[in-house]
Amino acid sequence: LFYYGSGNPAPWNETMRPGDNKWTMTIWGRDLDTGMAKWGYQKTPHDEWDFAGVNQMVLTDQPVDGKMTPLLSHIDRNGILYTLNRENGKLIVAEKVDPAVNVFKKVDLKSGTPVRDPEFATRMDHKGTNICPSAMGFHNQGVDSYDPESRTLYAGLNHICMDWEPFMLPK
Repeated sequence: LFYYGSGNPAPWNETMRPGDNKWTMTIWGRDLDTGMAKWGYQKTPHDEWDFAGVNQMVLTDQPVDGKMTPLLSHIDRNGILYTLNRENGKLIVAEKVDPAVNVFKKVDLKSGTPVRDPEFATRMDHKGTNICPSAMGFHNQGVDSYDPESRTLYAGLNHICMDWEPFMLPK
């Protein structure tokens, strides 16, 4: 398989594009020979902050429940570190990389869906302040590194928050 991420939906004004905007903000596992998608995991359904989750995927083999498992780890601009079984896309871990991440309260590991905090939304009737992370993301396009001896993932992070006041675009 080969792995990549798809970007964010547009326009940024989330009011103008209802629904999950399926297949945006998705980590893909695709068969190299056929080009067919084997699995997809959507990290930020209905992305309203421009997190464009296309950053690096780190591949490792590590024990999960006592069994060596092929893993894919991805620190997303949304401030969540995701670890998936890279053979089937099953979510193993989804944790905030910084306690300041406030757009999500947590990620529900059963459904894989982030639990939003409405205080930090970008809807039309609301000016969001101190939204963390900013559109730049807690992790942007820096390159990650993994040390297999210590089983440690190294990554540069941004600690930048923002205010957001949406407006309608002319038709």
